[in-house]
This record gives sequence, structure tokens and C-alpha cells, in this order.
Amino acid sequence: MCLIMDQFGTLGKVSAYLINKLYENNKTIFTIPDVKKILNKDYNQITDFLSELVKRKVLSRLKNGKFIIIPRETGNNERYIGNWFVAAREVINSPDYYLGFYSAMNHWAMLTQPLHKIFIVSPQRQFVPKQLKDILYIIYMNKKFIWGVSKEWVTQTQRVRISNLEKTILDGLLYPQHCGGITEISKGIWIAREKIDFSKLGEYVKKYNKNVIAKRLGYILEILELGTIPLNLDLRRYVKERYDILDPAMPIENKNKNTWRLIDNIGKKQILNLIKY
Repeated sequence: MCLIMDQFGTLGKVSAYLINKLYENNKTIFTIPDVKKILNKDYNQITDFLSELVKRKVLSRLKNGKFIIIPRETGNNERYIGNWFVAAREVINSPDYYLGFYSAMNHWAMLTQPLHKIFIVSPQRQFVPKQLKDILYIIYMNKKFIWGVSKEWVTQTQRVRISNLEKTILDGLLYPQHCGGITEISKGIWIAREKIDFSKLGEYVKKYNKNVIAKRLGYILEILELGTIPLNLDLRRYVKERYDILDPAMPIENKNKNTWRLIDNIGKKQILNLIKY
């Protein structure tokens, strides 16, 4: 108790007692029922009490009914959310979520710039809590595409569900707008090239069974001179009559002819130039 009282010197006895008990129970992120187990108060008393602690910047609200203790060393940051990935896990309403796209690329060291937003995938539609509206981006995905996910350590004590390296690549090729575009994905593939399991990548292409993913992957691997002969041959099977755009977020302009029936609106030279930096 003394340590917590020193740390939260301006708190009353009840507040300090609550914070102390939450730390003891490893509940730096907690809910109203968690508080009810500690304090002998009814629901309305607890919500009023927690709202007061939020105003005093002792706590930060992640979403309605869920709070996080603000460490004193953060300087009373009222928008403190702790580890971004853990915060995303705590506010999403589905256990089948996973951190994906730009966030997963960041975890797998595929980026060369800092992450400014959290991308989380969920088979359940939900609004972003107002407390995280500038940070969190929720992407709906049909549950049949929720696979290729593993629990990864993001702090010394916390793990979250993150798409593995190969699933991250294919997700990005299907929805490049959530990864900074095809150039960013191409650069990420190049950075992670020695870690990629190309056999698994081929299995995942079959599981996704979407022509545009296979074509974009095949074209990028061809430009980067990566992949394996069996994989490249398998990817060729997905080349049909239809033409697809390489990067749907970019203006439609064919800058490079290819045999993948892709409208290359980026250009082979630009992709190759990017991987050099």
C-alpha cells in the first residue's frame, strides 16, 4: 500500500486502495465488475467514482465500461492507452479478432517508418470507441478468412492475436489501401524475404482462392526475383481473361506491360527503386 500511496500521493484512501488492489491483481486494464469485486459500492456509485478518477487523470477510458490506469511517469496523459496492440485487443468485441495489415507489418519488421494507426480485423462489425477514433481502424472480414493467426508477445506479459507473416502479405495484396499501397507491400516483402515461408505462402494463396491476390503476388515476386519455381507456376494458374489493377488506390495508367493481366499503374522501376532505400 505504501508504494501506491507514494505514487498517487494526491489520492484519497479509497482511490489509493482501489489502484493498489488493481495492481496486485495485474489489472491495469479493468472493467466495472472488476471494481465491484474490490469496493463495497453499487453500480452507480462505482461509475461516478471512476468518472471522477478519469477527470483527475488517474484513469483513462478505453471504451464505455473499460479503463486503464495512467502511470504517473506519463505526466497525466488523459489519452493514455498503454500498448496500442493490447488496447485494440481490449476494445474489440470479437475473440476472433487479429492485428493485421499495417500493424502486422510493423510487428514483423516490414516497415521503415513509424506506425501511426492501429489496424485490427474483426468478423463482427462495430464502431470505433470515441476514445480511440483517431488511432484505431477496424476492418470487417468474413469469418471464413480469419486464419493464419498466432498469439504474439507485444509486452513482457501480454500477447495478442496477429496475422502471421504470410497471411499479412496476402491480406495486404487483397486490400493494399490498408498497408500503404502496393509499393509499401512490395518493400515489406523485400525486407522480410529471408523470413518468408514460400511454401506456406502458396498454401495460403490456394486457401484464399482469389485470382487478384495470386496475380499481384506473382507479379511482385517476378519483379523482385523472389519465390520458388513451384510457387510461381502455381500462381500462373490464376491468370484468367480478366484484367485487374495492380494498385486500386492509384490512378489507372498502364506503366508496364506484363503477362499477369495486371494494369500496372505503379511501374516496375518505381518498385525496384523503393527497395533500395
